[in-house]
Amino acid sequence: MPIEYTPPKYVTIVNTLQARIEDGTYASGEMLPSETALMKEFDTSRPTVVRSLEILRQAGWIETQQGKGRFARSKPVEPRSLPAHAAALLADEVGGNVRVVDVDEVPAPPRAASALDISEGAPIVVRRRLVSVDEVGPVELGTIYMPADLASGTDVGLPGPLPEGLLRHVAARKGVRFDRATERISARPATAEECDLLAIEPGEWVLTALFSVFVKTGQPAFALEVAVPPARQEFEDSFAIA
Repeated sequence: MPIEYTPPKYVTIVNTLQARIEDGTYASGEMLPSETALMKEFDTSRPTVVRSLEILRQAGWIETQQGKGRFARSKPVEPRSLPAHAAALLADEVGGNVRVVDVDEVPAPPRAASALDISEGAPIVVRRRLVSVDEVGPVELGTIYMPADLASGTDVGLPGPLPEGLLRHVAARKGVRFDRATERISARPATAEECDLLAIEPGEWVLTALFSVFVKTGQPAFALEVAVPPARQEFEDSFAIA
């Protein structure tokens, strides 16, 4: 039986605006409605609207012109279009509904080592962030696994937010060019800490997606794992990153 759920409001906004760009409602180069107008249309808060627009920008559907507004772009080439849940995980961390839970350098556990194609126990930076939405509460717990040498010289290992998003930050600091990502989806019982952070009952299950992000040479650069309560989120298919 398919899992039934009500998508978080930011997913609804992303999908609606993306569909309008695809069908020509917002032509390429046309200014999008203001944040205030979108707040009224979707009956939600400014942080939710801002986060939705940032997801669209990260995925290449819109562009921001300082002091002018946000404008629709031509439909991105299909392999470069990020699913909403992936773009959300890679977007900025400055919104009021995103909280960096903790950051630490640890030996790579088996799942992370496999995703990164490194030896178990190799030093990696682990960064966790919790995303919430106004109408639902916590919707996803995202964990970044990055080799310590790649994280060196970036802010990934620091507790502060990454305003420009993970991909842009690492690319700018390290000169890395990302090529594609793979996604593996599974389900498992939530840990006690996940139950606490995601506000779910002990014994409940979570859906998990593990993303391995690759550079042009084919080597995994870092991995991201997201755990979500099934009733609060959706997953889509694999994707490529420009």
